[in-house]
Amino acid sequence: MAGAGQPTIDEVARLAGVSRGTASRVINGGAHVSPAAHEKVLKAIEELQYVPSRAARSLVTQRNDAVALAISDANPRLFTEHPFFSEVIVGIDTVLAESDLELMLVLGASVRERNRLRRQLSSRRVDGIMLLSLHGEDPLYELAEQADVPVVYGGKPLGVEPPHYVDADNRGGARQAVEHLVTTGRQRIATVTGPMDMDVGVARYHGFRDALGSAGLPAHRVANADFTAASAVRAMADLLDRFPDLDAVFVAADSMAAAALGVLHERGRRIPQDVAVVGFDDRATALTTHPPLTTVHQPVQALGAEMAKMLLSLMAGRPATSLILPTRLVIRQST
Repeated sequence: MAGAGQPTIDEVARLAGVSRGTASRVINGGAHVSPAAHEKVLKAIEELQYVPSRAARSLVTQRNDAVALAISDANPRLFTEHPFFSEVIVGIDTVLAESDLELMLVLGASVRERNRLRRQLSSRRVDGIMLLSLHGEDPLYELAEQADVPVVYGGKPLGVEPPHYVDADNRGGARQAVEHLVTTGRQRIATVTGPMDMDVGVARYHGFRDALGSAGLPAHRVANADFTAASAVRAMADLLDRFPDLDAVFVAADSMAAAALGVLHERGRRIPQDVAVVGFDDRATALTTHPPLTTVHQPVQALGAEMAKMLLSLMAGRPATSLILPTRLVIRQST
């Protein structure tokens, strides 16, 4: 056995009776090693409890065993106000934990953070990148397109069709939510949208229009928001000022729906007798509102897991196809 401290590759080679180069090739997955030498090195590794360093392994494999997740959002309350991101990370980590890859998190909304990511990509400090929450002509999109590593998008960027992305059926889910409002007899249906410089916001708005168009109902009761509670408060107040007779509202995220419910209560509207409310996400918030929120469930952890699986496939040189995950309506007491 070795003395105190981490055993070295030289100690492995001496115990196995092979050259340092042979031991290094076995440890780092190299070829051109005889079966006998391979077996001797493995036995020495086990006896010494040797753990190869990441830096040494990268010299041989030309990989850093690290991937980046870049989120284009500068909100300081990102993870508290939007549990979506935390659940995506949980899904990603579940997959990466089985691959011995490290996850690097970058909030890429600032110039400084984008420059940091650009340096990491240009120097190949990461072997792949996943992108979330891109807005419009986001600089991260161009940065990723120039990167010489595999790229997977979480959510399709607005106006483009990248080769590899994972998304939820935002348009179909929104359509189902509004169809539910129509079937319950609501006719003056409004919406609080998500950000219209993101595909998710546009898709959910189009789902709203699809359902009302099919029902022959007008779709002009619209107020835009940006997925924050403050923007939802302003949007809901604006809708009530302009359309005091509205009898239902589809809100493009549960966190915003909770804020909209607060405004409705303050204005004396009974839920759902006067105004029915449907959200989107089916996060824990939906169970704590008064009343509990009817909402569209999207599989957020699965979205993160599928992003990681797709990235691993691309890193291994295997083909991958973009994926749209199904959504479903969960009916509770707000409708």
